[in-house]
Amino acid sequence: MNKRKVFFVCVHNSARSQMAEAFLKQLACDKFEVESAGLEPGRLNPIVVEVMKEVGIDISPNKTKSVFDFYKQGKQYDYVITVCDESQSGACPVFPGKGDRLHWSFADPSKFEGTHEEKLEQTRKVRDAIKRKIEKWIDTK
Repeated sequence: MNKRKVFFVCVHNSARSQMAEAFLKQLACDKFEVESAGLEPGRLNPIVVEVMKEVGIDISPNKTKSVFDFYKQGKQYDYVITVCDESQSGACPVFPGKGDRLHWSFADPSKFEGTHEEKLEQTRKVRDAIKRKIEKWIDTK
């Protein structure tokens, strides 16, 4: 069986696209090859690393990656899924190719304010929403 190729794209590849990649790998690595990247790769969001560890997924060794590197390699995907929130939709990268394009809007953990615990709680909500969306999407494939 050929695995379908999925590419999660966001602005920095530091939070949402990393979580989406990790969940799809965990839940359906037998069906999909999964990668993620960002327009302006930064560094992994430490709060995202922390909340993913809470659900048994360690993304701390991951590196942020650039959409342009994947483009230069001529990579093609069956699904390109942007995970920027609506306020960033103009900054969310577009990846060329023939694959299906989907947009899933999730709040940006790097924009959360408050105490460390408040940021953790908000990020958990995003994490859980991403997992639910991926579980639902897998069921349709």
